[in-house]
Amino acid sequence: MTSLTQRSSGLVQRRGAAAAEKERSPGAEDEFEPRREEQEDDDGGDSKETRLTLMEEVLLLGLKDREGYTSFWNDCISSGLRGCMLIELALRGRLQLEACGMRRKSLLARKVICKSDAPTGDVLLDEALKHIKETQPPETVQSWIELLSGETWNPLKLHYQLRNVRERLAKNLVEKGVLTTEKQNFLLFDMTTHPLTNNNIKQRLIKKVQEAVLEKWVNDPHRMDKRLLALIFLAHSSDVLENAFAPLLDDQYDLAMKRVRQLLDLEPEGESMKNNANELLWAVVAAFTK
Repeated sequence: MTSLTQRSSGLVQRRGAAAAEKERSPGAEDEFEPRREEQEDDDGGDSKETRLTLMEEVLLLGLKDREGYTSFWNDCISSGLRGCMLIELALRGRLQLEACGMRRKSLLARKVICKSDAPTGDVLLDEALKHIKETQPPETVQSWIELLSGETWNPLKLHYQLRNVRERLAKNLVEKGVLTTEKQNFLLFDMTTHPLTNNNIKQRLIKKVQEAVLEKWVNDPHRMDKRLLALIFLAHSSDVLENAFAPLLDDQYDLAMKRVRQLLDLEPEGESMKNNANELLWAVVAAFTK
């Protein structure tokens, strides 16, 4: 940092810290300046190694602890994870919705625009970001959820599909010490599974979701942490939110579900127009609640 100077009676007076600053090498300040993205991603006291993305949190809520796989009957989590990717990229400042013109378009009619193509450090996020950046003309949120999950009738667009997403996210969680890897035999085939190995992290995640709609309920989505708000919406859309509420007592469960319903009943168009709202987050919500 360049020392501030004051001139008085023709003399240059340096502020107190100048001498120490001179001893530092020219590039030294970069080592001490915290990275903004790490600050923004800091999550409730988690260490850097166990900080989870929205996709990883939703998958972790959906995984059976001992078996190490999601329910075979859950056909919602695939598209839910793609919605998580879009919101994660928006919260990290990489994506936004196109600007409104004179005639305001609905959230689902507006295109997704690449705001920054700076790498995120996450392979799945960077892969999705690359597709969105290179696609012209741009696509809508609804289209990207379908394209990234492979739910398209156009064979020319199948290359947009992100493959083996659940397995790749599970491997990320293995690297972070949350899950482990095993092989299980299911009569006709062998299957790689990822049982839970660090229960503290999952319990902390479950507690965070429960507290958001119970003890720390604020009755205003715009006063809630955006990442936590997105987690509740996407966990519900992925059909895994019930897993977080299963340990609750009956009266707590009823209250939690009542408040989740209040969130689900919000009008995304109106909410997106309020101060400090993330439009792309509400566009993803609109795509799943329409």
